Amino acid sequence: MTATEDLIASAEAHSAHNYHPLPVVVASARGAWMTDVEGRRYLDMLAGYSALNFGHGNPRLIEAATEQLGRVTLTSRAFHHDRFAEFCARLARLCGKEMVLPMNTGAEAVETAVKTARKWGYRVKGVPGGRARIVVAANNFHGRTTTIVSFSTDPEARADYGPYTPGFDIVPFGDLGALRDAVTEDTVAVLIEPVQGEAGVLVPPPGYLPGVRELTRERGVLFVADEIQSGLGRTGRTFACEHEDVVPDVYLLGKALGGGVVPVSAVVADADVLGVFRPGEHGSTFGGNPLACAVGLEVVAMLETGEFQQRATELGEHLHAELGLLAGSGKVVEVRGRGLWAGVDIDPSHGTGREISEKLMERGVLVKDTHGSTIRIAPPLVISKEDLDWGLDQLRAVLG
Repeated sequence: MTATEDLIASAEAHSAHNYHPLPVVVASARGAWMTDVEGRRYLDMLAGYSALNFGHGNPRLIEAATEQLGRVTLTSRAFHHDRFAEFCARLARLCGKEMVLPMNTGAEAVETAVKTARKWGYRVKGVPGGRARIVVAANNFHGRTTTIVSFSTDPEARADYGPYTPGFDIVPFGDLGALRDAVTEDTVAVLIEPVQGEAGVLVPPPGYLPGVRELTRERGVLFVADEIQSGLGRTGRTFACEHEDVVPDVYLLGKALGGGVVPVSAVVADADVLGVFRPGEHGSTFGGNPLACAVGLEVVAMLETGEFQQRATELGEHLHAELGLLAGSGKVVEVRGRGLWAGVDIDPSHGTGREISEKLMERGVLVKDTHGSTIRIAPPLVISKEDLDWGLDQLRAVLG
């Protein structure tokens, strides 16, 4: 038995089977490349579902984390620490907002947004107690907590976890008419992903996001944009909403905010929204800890230069042009996405998304499938054009 086989067998024996990873065991990584326990190198074309926008082992982020590790890593929010104020102020400024509520994971940010919207609805909008409702989109992916799966339409994420949390209305993604019909006097928020990642990198039709913004303003409802996967440079802008000049009331951030080093998430909004909280009403022992703030500050500093957004724009145009040629050849049914992010629907005659992912792995490229014959491509934003082209060459070879 090889080292890879031994480690996979041990993982299968001693860990819950809530994931079905590709049969590769990573031992080290730098930039856009990972190396397994056998010494074989792989081009990372997934980037931890956008958590690794700045690449593996980014020197600036590792330096920031290392320096902070030698000082203090955790105080809890029972005390102030010297990185917290600057992190909140700089992140708020990046978002064009006033306040930040830091958490750890993306799901925690979404849960926090649900609580924020409901409390805002009762305290500010005046919705009668216990009646607040939130409108969401079908095929969404906001996390896997019991409340979040209550408004999922994915049977794998939802089945067998009831009873489900009430208070949510589901409408088709991209359908403004259905959204307008769903909003009532009891609606406190519309929660959507500007680009639906897990669903296959689905981009809404032009005018949809501006329409959501106009409708929510008109009806006195919060527009909450889940930019956990789409934000922080992935689509070629700091936020995916910017592609249509839309500014939501609330940004939900995560994944890349921790630089692939530590889990960092945040809810970012103005004081008239986040100001509804009082001490003791919501919290997190690790949320906003010194190590997280140090790494998050460096992430913000890197995004403030615009360098990574520009790379995602330029390389993204090249990625989509090359994938478009594959679509024209009939080997690919459809390509969707923005920036350095694509959902590629493979012609089923060439295999399932899982089978294509396994064949790419054999050729040294790591991607992940979703929903049948779709694969997602989202390399670190630091990938070189030469490496990107090499990865695309492997996809062409797999498709024949």
